[in-house]
Amino acid sequence: METHADEVQIACDAFRIYRSGKMDRLHRPARTPAGLDPATGVTSKDVVLDTSTGLSARLFLPDLGARHSNSSKKLPVLIFFHGGAFLIESAVSPLYHGYVASLAAAAGVLAVSVEYRLAPEHPVPAAYDDAWAALLWAAAAQDEWLAEYGDVARLFLAGDSAGGNMVHNVLIRLASSDPAPRIEGAILLHPWFGGNTLVEGEEAAKAKEMTMIWEFACPDAAGGADDPRMNPMARGAPGLENLRCERMLVCSGEKDWAAARDRAYYAAVGASAWRGSAAWLESEGVGHVFFLEKSECAKARELMDRVVEFVAGS
Repeated sequence: METHADEVQIACDAFRIYRSGKMDRLHRPARTPAGLDPATGVTSKDVVLDTSTGLSARLFLPDLGARHSNSSKKLPVLIFFHGGAFLIESAVSPLYHGYVASLAAAAGVLAVSVEYRLAPEHPVPAAYDDAWAALLWAAAAQDEWLAEYGDVARLFLAGDSAGGNMVHNVLIRLASSDPAPRIEGAILLHPWFGGNTLVEGEEAAKAKEMTMIWEFACPDAAGGADDPRMNPMARGAPGLENLRCERMLVCSGEKDWAAARDRAYYAAVGASAWRGSAAWLESEGVGHVFFLEKSECAKARELMDRVVEFVAGS
């Protein structure tokens, strides 16, 4: 019996993936204009980082007047990678513009939200390469805001879902780079990890679906979901002692489909020879990246407060 190329393999609210390799993006968010955000007092602008790849970022500068009494101190620089399964979303969508603006205001950071290339047009590892290039660009203060207001001796990486996965992979890549920027802290918000063997508490059907999405985004994945970029605990993956940051905060939701993997990752980091300090926050009763669309709920405020405390050093 002939296989129909237009058969849908994966369907969700945001996209459809067909057996032929085609993908439909069902939700194309509007582009939020850069500028002053009255709700937070944060000003944003867009910068092209690499003309050859089209890599760009949206920078978020909090209201300096609000911290006038301490205006001589420069701001920590936080590099943010948005989620979306490597396939969808944008640093300039309403969802991520709003979240990163709120984060910059609450934590008092100069945020660099990276507009990395998406699969399938640009298969993974394009996203990882863009994340790496953005880090080096920010660390070199190659922008007037970063040079004037940013403290590049205090670099933070943050990301949600696929973006949290990207944070991990950048931290591992730093171990083989000399010289390498110093990362004070890493914030993994509901990071997307996987594996061919289920971990305790992982739901089989969802794990299978996420493996298919990963293999679609990364056609050259070695071993499917046991590719070290997706499964940091897989045989042959770089040891977690190679993580290059001083502190880490790993967050998940109690009802998050990624929670079991996130707990396993946090436990593995703690059991490794890594010399940094790791903290865990699990938000009760909520699902995957709930804080993006329910940013005003109590659990989202609790999560934001914990991120602010982490950046401040507590």
